[in-house]
Amino acid sequence: MESSSDMRFGHLLRELRQSRGLTLEDLAEASGVSARAIGDMERGRSLRPRRGTIAALSQGLELDESWHATLVSAARAGRLPGQSAASPAPPYTVPRGIPDFVGRRAELNTLCSLARRTRNASMTPGYTGDAVAPPVSVVFGMPGSGKTTLAMRLAEECRETFTHGAFLLDMRGLDAQPLSVDEAVTRLLGAWGLGEVDIAGLNREGRLDRYHSLAAELRALLILDNASSEAQVRPLLPRSGQILTVVTSRHTLAGLEGVQRVELGALSQSESATLLRAVIGEERVDAEPEATQSVSELCSHLPLALRLAANWAATRTSWNLRRLASRLQDEDRRLDLLSAGDLRVNSAFSLSYSRLAPRAARIFRLLSLVPGGDFSLPMAAVLAGLPLDETEDVLEELLEAGLLGTYHDDRYRFHDLLRLYARNRHQTEDGGEESAARSTRLRTWLLETAVIAGRWYEPDYGVPPPDPTRLVPLDSAEQATRWLRAESDNWAAAFRAAVERGEHSTVIEVAEAMHWFSDTWVFSGLWVEVYERASEAAAALGDATLEATHRNYLAWAYWACEHRQDDAIASARRALTAAQVGGSVVQEAWAHMYLCWLLADANDLSGAADSGHQSMELFKRVDDINGYLQGCTVAIRSASAAGRPEQAIEIYEDVKSLLDDPRNADRVPPNIRESTTLGSALHVSLALIEERRWRQVVDTLRPFRGDFLARGMGRQEARVRLNLAQAHARLGEHAAAVDEYRSVCALEGDVPEFLREEARAGMAALADETKDQPPPG
Repeated sequence: MESSSDMRFGHLLRELRQSRGLTLEDLAEASGVSARAIGDMERGRSLRPRRGTIAALSQGLELDESWHATLVSAARAGRLPGQSAASPAPPYTVPRGIPDFVGRRAELNTLCSLARRTRNASMTPGYTGDAVAPPVSVVFGMPGSGKTTLAMRLAEECRETFTHGAFLLDMRGLDAQPLSVDEAVTRLLGAWGLGEVDIAGLNREGRLDRYHSLAAELRALLILDNASSEAQVRPLLPRSGQILTVVTSRHTLAGLEGVQRVELGALSQSESATLLRAVIGEERVDAEPEATQSVSELCSHLPLALRLAANWAATRTSWNLRRLASRLQDEDRRLDLLSAGDLRVNSAFSLSYSRLAPRAARIFRLLSLVPGGDFSLPMAAVLAGLPLDETEDVLEELLEAGLLGTYHDDRYRFHDLLRLYARNRHQTEDGGEESAARSTRLRTWLLETAVIAGRWYEPDYGVPPPDPTRLVPLDSAEQATRWLRAESDNWAAAFRAAVERGEHSTVIEVAEAMHWFSDTWVFSGLWVEVYERASEAAAALGDATLEATHRNYLAWAYWACEHRQDDAIASARRALTAAQVGGSVVQEAWAHMYLCWLLADANDLSGAADSGHQSMELFKRVDDINGYLQGCTVAIRSASAAGRPEQAIEIYEDVKSLLDDPRNADRVPPNIRESTTLGSALHVSLALIEERRWRQVVDTLRPFRGDFLARGMGRQEARVRLNLAQAHARLGEHAAAVDEYRSVCALEGDVPEFLREEARAGMAALADETKDQPPPG
């Protein structure tokens, strides 16, 4: 038998089991781990076996210390920090629920009936999905009552009904800044397959409309978890289709009309006992009915508290339940830190906490300093001041104790009650100096890592130098993006803390590092705030050039992210003034470029063309070829729109000449070369159409047909094909024109409906034209 510590965990586990002549059922009985779970591990379906599970399997296999260490090493090798799965799950898909779910049968039946309603309606002949609004349920109840767990159980039991999947979005209703409607819409659009560039082409109303049109096409479950108010979720409730929406909240959300409300109170005594049996074991629980009742009452029949107590007892087989009940009473008298309404749950929390090893207890307390809703292993290691592998061992211990939960993509999170409990313990046991020092350490690490990751996209930076002490892999742009997105709540909170502390240079450094990255994640909901704060920081430092720089970025953010046209134009004008005060020709050129873009969208075509011309001249004066090329692209667009086709064509020829010049091969980064080439060709085609240069339209656009679509830019791809179709038609090449029009219609969800309608109208016009022509000969 191989003994390599890096062989796959599942393969090693199977070989160990078979070498001892055990069936799955034999090992399940010997270890206490279910046969289904063991089978999932052996087949590679379960990639995160917990430390306690490995210990139980080792005991069942009767492994010596050497083989136990080998099994642990194999498990750890299968879950290296930062390692991505070959087929990562889409964002916001519902994570797997707990296997020993008990009780809540009536409530679950209510939700399942709503799921069946959507399925039965869709099977009705002539059903269009918009006869009535799809069902909505509000699951509400006390903290720790299992609202999210119930919704996740629904996803598992009705997975065949939800053929397009189930999606869970944390609305962060208890945070100081709950998730906004626009942020929720943007995140779900991304989860449903809409690309960043397509989202970028929509204003807030357009994104919401697109959200509802996509929701109408889905047969899915949408869980809006931890909602704060009616206003937060009302706009997100689908208007038509076959989607079931479940909203979980501590509040009844009485202002929502036409919804099915499901209240979760405490479990019954029989349900509490069933939960204890599922975790501790039937024999131990049934042997002590009075102690079982006492434990249930001391936990207030609350699922979260019961699970904590049961997890604790399950690992101490020498204890009977009477001793557990006595310990719960002792802890309740000794600690009085937490309650949920009039229910006492601190006894169960305190019981689990009091049995932690000192190092695990300290890390449990420190994790309450995480600013976001969830966190990664490296973040925990920073707070703990420990190596990654040692930190992971502690996190596994906290998972086994029920004091921590897992989240998407190997991340961790607290139940909100446990976060509060950990924070109270931290304040009591660690003191203000320790809290400040650890918070500063985490904030510094988050912002430094964000700067390194963000600079991956800057032409002058790219891949960072090797650093063996770096806790997260940032060896590719994809890894940088993954970290920035996953940790956005955390590094954004650190950024806000830097703003509050008046750390102006740090604020500017982070904002500058995000400049190029922001183009790849337009609708993160971050950029207006980031560049407003950076502009204020630059002004506080008295640096006019820095202020001009960040007010230019802010002009982009106002318009690209939130379509606030007036604010964007005002910011660009303030940037222009600051650039002139600071004597920065480069920032003056950028301000004119943004004004060109913004004024063209405001239909001030003459002003846009003038600003475009000034932008080009200023970039040329300082020999900034990359700024000049980007200014040219915007100037071509504005000149074409302003009815100045000759000017647009002249600028385009200049762009081609610069890009073809071998002396500029190393001066223009690939991303700017690509965006300039595609953007200028598309914009100049409008000028060529106005000049009726039909063959030149075809020659200009044909080489780039499909390139926009390959980059997720469906709207621009449709315009390329429509312009090609128009040119082919004018050249008498009707078959080619029809092919282009049909290809636009075939793009379906990748382009707005008005562009597909334009294609259909073009085909109809061609058909009429052909019909009116005399037959040949």
